Amino acid sequence: MLRKFLHAKIHRAAVTRCDPDYVGSITIDAELLAATGLRPNEAVTVCDIDNAARFETYIIRGHPGSGAIEVNGAAAKLVETGHKLIILGYGLMESHEDTLNAHASRVVVCDADNRIERSLEYSSTIDEPDLVA
Repeated sequence: MLRKFLHAKIHRAAVTRCDPDYVGSITIDAELLAATGLRPNEAVTVCDIDNAARFETYIIRGHPGSGAIEVNGAAAKLVETGHKLIILGYGLMESHEDTLNAHASRVVVCDADNRIERSLEYSSTIDEPDLVA
């Protein structure tokens, strides 16, 4: 059986631009992508902390160090510049105990400029603490 697990999360990233006329997607600073393992064209779930909107889209690589978090297409109508987002990437894993125990999600917490404030790992084991720094 395949199970769906969080593999990456960008927490509290601030929207830097909204463009409803762009052809869909979310542009994310490449440094945030590298730190989490997220990839261009990968599907992500986006959660707006300010208004509780939740949507799915795909990633476009932003310039490294730009701090870009740009919501494009129809989803741009769900958020506003300055809103804080949680961006979640999921993956399917085999339900084998060894595979699950070896898995840890990569998480970055952003500062006010969308730079990495903290990097964390969330272990998927039952026996370890929820958060490993």
